[in-house]
Amino acid sequence: MKKKELLQMLEDLQSQVAFQEDTVQGLQAALSSQQQDLLVVQRQMQLLKERQDEQAAALDDARPRGPEAPPPHY
Repeated sequence: MKKKELLQMLEDLQSQVAFQEDTVQGLQAALSSQQQDLLVVQRQMQLLKERQDEQAAALDDARPRGPEAPPPHY
């Protein structure tokens, strides 16, 4: 191969590497953003689960204990 062809190949490879590095940086930024979003959603799910458990416990506490009274029409 001629020196000119080798230089052109080297430039092409450098261009490809630069493009790949830019792509990787973009993907890293997107992944980081999605990870933060996921953490927020997980925390919200945890809070909703806790609220649901509290409401279920409150309903259980409000439910009368012992035998139920007969309906009013008896």
